[in-house]
Amino acid sequence: MIEQELQEQRDAKWRTNGQPIRTQDDAREFIESVGFCLMYPLRPPVLVPTFIGAWAGANDNLPTWQHAFADPRAKDAMEVMVRTLRQKFAFEAPLFGDTDFLVSASVFPYFYGLVGDRNPRAPIKTGNRSEYSPLAAHVFQVIQKDGPITKNRMRELLGGDLSEAAIDRALAELALKLRITRVDYRAEQGAYWDVLLRWCPDEVREGMNMSIAEALTALVSKYIECVVAAEQLEVEEFFSTFIGRGRVREAINALLAAREFQFTHIGTRSVLHIPPPKPTMATPRPLVRPGQPIARRPRRGTALRASAPRQLVKMPPQSSPKPETDSTAAPNPPDSEKE
Repeated sequence: MIEQELQEQRDAKWRTNGQPIRTQDDAREFIESVGFCLMYPLRPPVLVPTFIGAWAGANDNLPTWQHAFADPRAKDAMEVMVRTLRQKFAFEAPLFGDTDFLVSASVFPYFYGLVGDRNPRAPIKTGNRSEYSPLAAHVFQVIQKDGPITKNRMRELLGGDLSEAAIDRALAELALKLRITRVDYRAEQGAYWDVLLRWCPDEVREGMNMSIAEALTALVSKYIECVVAAEQLEVEEFFSTFIGRGRVREAINALLAAREFQFTHIGTRSVLHIPPPKPTMATPRPLVRPGQPIARRPRRGTALRASAPRQLVKMPPQSSPKPETDSTAAPNPPDSEKE
């Protein structure tokens, strides 16, 4: 494989080869195929597909989240993305800052097993050792009681002179640990938020019962499938956003030992990729062709015919016939009488 072939395979998989997504079914198929993607590209770039790129059908001149409001493509792509979230074909995991990170429904339990809260039913506690601020705890209580709910409604229920930025920080704290998620968006009211456990209970329960090692190896394998091939450093860079590089190296080594991955060379680079499946044994060619003369057929027992075998009828075993005896004949006389 050369660099051009690698890029062509990525373009085909990421829908940036001039064949953009346009319908809800296209969006669902795309997200399920790649497993996860960013909504908008990041600067510096991250090796992962983008939803806006699949919508545009190209990788050139794509807007970042800061400039999406000025790009007409972003509005249409956002509408389709929100419908995808609303129908639970995908879920949001805000793991890359301000741009949305979309995860397919089949892959989401693994992300939850990696970064999600192991006890999502427990109330949020505040304190010196808590991962949440007091405002985040109050916001969670409001969402748990009245969700799905908008930010404006939260501010009304919380009272006080809370700024929108403060509410955003509290939502980010909760979303980062996958305690809440955005479930809808409407232009008049904005985003709607709900408790993740209530929104997708099956996916959360599956992730809760998954070990970190199991979740990480599955995600690393899906990532290589998504990008076709990548250097080990690129894999570590992607996952270092939410887990240590040492754990990523352990997962890669485990997959290499299991022969799920192998190294190959693209130019001067050594990259990881998923080896093609081993070929299965082909069906042997039939040794007897229909209409072949008897003289050219192999002898019986040297080969099996390709056609379906005839049904053999079991016959009862035949005993050798006994010689008939004359019941009226006299028995042989004793030797004394013969004399």
